Amino acid sequence: TKIERVGTLHYPPEAKGKLYGVLRLTVTISPDGSVKEIQLDRSSGLKILDDAAFRIVKMASPFAAFPEDIRRDTDLIVITRSWIFDRSDRIWTQQ
Repeated sequence: TKIERVGTLHYPPEAKGKLYGVLRLTVTISPDGSVKEIQLDRSSGLKILDDAAFRIVKMASPFAAFPEDIRRDTDLIVITRSWIFDRSDRIWTQQ
């Protein structure tokens, strides 16, 4: 939800009204909520959108720290999602 909110607010101005696409990112989050790694798994084919996705993850971070019960046995959380930059100049994600 945070990514979608931040992403829609910061939709790349040079893409508004003209560039749309889908890409897949894998984001690795550390126990303190900081982003350890961002990996582009599948490009949208548009560098502007791919770069914007990286920028949006960085702007939205840090995320919530892991609760203590999760920290006991979890070193990292890895989230892979498709990012959709749609024709309404909105960003949303899906599994």
